[in-house]
Amino acid sequence: MKDFIAISDYSAQEIQDLLDLAVQLKKEHQSKGNAPFFKGKVLAMIFQKPSLRTRVSFDMAMRHAGGDALYLSPAEIGLGKRESIADVARVLSGYVDALMARVFDHEHVVELAKWASVPVINGLSDYNHPCQGMADALTIQEEFGSLKGLNVTYVGDGNNVAVSLLHVCAQLGANFTIASPEGYELTQHVKAMEIGKKLAEQSGIQIKLLRDPHEAVKGAHVIYTDTWTSMGQEEEAKIREQVFPPYQVNAKLVAEADPKVIVMHCLPAHRNHELTDEVADGPHSRIFPQAHNRLHAQKAILARVLKVA
Repeated sequence: MKDFIAISDYSAQEIQDLLDLAVQLKKEHQSKGNAPFFKGKVLAMIFQKPSLRTRVSFDMAMRHAGGDALYLSPAEIGLGKRESIADVARVLSGYVDALMARVFDHEHVVELAKWASVPVINGLSDYNHPCQGMADALTIQEEFGSLKGLNVTYVGDGNNVAVSLLHVCAQLGANFTIASPEGYELTQHVKAMEIGKKLAEQSGIQIKLLRDPHEAVKGAHVIYTDTWTSMGQEEEAKIREQVFPPYQVNAKLVAEADPKVIVMHCLPAHRNHELTDEVADGPHSRIFPQAHNRLHAQKAILARVLKVA
């Protein structure tokens, strides 16, 4: 495993291997701390978008195992503007042991991986969010033992987070349902849907694309939602706030799912918009264990790409 750009780049066995390693590293961290397997290693973190979870979780993942992380802001690099992506990739490859990039345009992280001689990890792009998808899978696995045979329902905007959730569900055997308003469907990601359908055929799971959130959550073991307006879509906020209210995850909607359903959100949450306080802070919520699992899933990804575990 050189780079980690998309969950769909790897087999179900490789994805499960990463999850198993994440479980192991999490247990070690919580009991006696991780061994310093990143000693002498430095991760460069390239940010075009601001972040709480991505920055802190990657930074701490390196520190927990004796490594270090270097934060590079948009002003310091100007990826593809101040300097070409190819040049940035080749320069940084001579300084650090791996790159993590959180970008607007997916092609930027693909280009980094093309030119870098060190591993590149996709910390988020407009196409997908694979590190989030791995943390999501880890959270679901901790709750139910595995994803196989579960019903995972995503309610809201068919965005980059939904893409990675679809792909990890299809890889690991969970049925995937998404309910989105007209014009915001996951089908707009044509490539992602093609990959998802191919993976679904291999694993035998069902993919359902629905309009009605109430129909979508019937029998759901997991209800997942995300912000109605992501970074870079601010000019659409007023329109989206008129379109998405029927897709709010509230107590009424949760009550229509499986009695043991868990509710997930990748955060940051716009409370009482896509997710009510009652649900976010209620007994079905797993949003904070899910956020904490970013640390452990990414530690496993780093260990594999740096070939230290």
